[in-house]
Amino acid sequence: MSKSKVNLWETHTSTILSITLVMFLLGLCLLVEYHIYRATRDMQERITFKVDLVSDISNEDADTLKQQIEAIPYVKHVDYISRQQAAEIFSEDLDDDFVGFIGYNPLYPSMMVNLYAEYLPETRQDARAESIACFSADVSNLENVIGVTYQENIVNELNDFFFKATWFLIIFMALLILISILMISSTIRIALYAQRDTIRTMQLVGAKSGFIARPFLSRSIWYGLLGALIAILVLALVTGIFNQSIGDLNLLAQTHMVWYAGIAVCIIVLGIVLSHLSTLFAVARYLRNNC
Repeated sequence: MSKSKVNLWETHTSTILSITLVMFLLGLCLLVEYHIYRATRDMQERITFKVDLVSDISNEDADTLKQQIEAIPYVKHVDYISRQQAAEIFSEDLDDDFVGFIGYNPLYPSMMVNLYAEYLPETRQDARAESIACFSADVSNLENVIGVTYQENIVNELNDFFFKATWFLIIFMALLILISILMISSTIRIALYAQRDTIRTMQLVGAKSGFIARPFLSRSIWYGLLGALIAILVLALVTGIFNQSIGDLNLLAQTHMVWYAGIAVCIIVLGIVLSHLSTLFAVARYLRNNC
């Protein structure tokens, strides 16, 4: 094998490895963003809104009120806590029978309500406050309800964390895309330089720039596809290893597979597009400077 062919093969390999590395990092960012999103939604739906009730509510009225709250479209789950149950829970937390100590039960019955995550927007604090205010107003107007309480700081901190993490990953992915374009363009320029004699001969016989660039552009599509597929295989391997090491994450649950497939498609499309655009810029610049 001649030295030029060795250099050309090394150039092809470095181009594919560059695409693979960038696509792996981009895919990893997409996976992290997806799981942050899912974790945020799960935690949102675990936030409990406490609906305080009048102390003398009957079991029949409590059941009716529970059904009314469950009928609200954005309510996911409702639990009724009677005065006696509230006292038992409080006594367990204190590890002491406070009812026997003070002689009566001062606690009120309540409904513990969880909302669907879609009802609590992640991006705008004023929208979240408006949604929660609407929920409080809807429930407070019901009979036997005193008011609604919740831990506002947890709701805001949870959504702010998701918002900041999302923007960090977006900026990081934008930098990766820029770096990938520069890396792939550099390796393509090396490939063009390795074939400079062939390109020069084609120019001398009157070949147009489009004709000269066509094989490089066609090859770039295969480079992007191959690099993306390798990156997907590595991501699948890393995900499997993490799932085995930390079983509680349940990364291979069936509910994730559709999203994983979508991420894989995004990686393939990005790999092909970035490789093609980088090659196009590199070839155009080379031919413009060497015509």
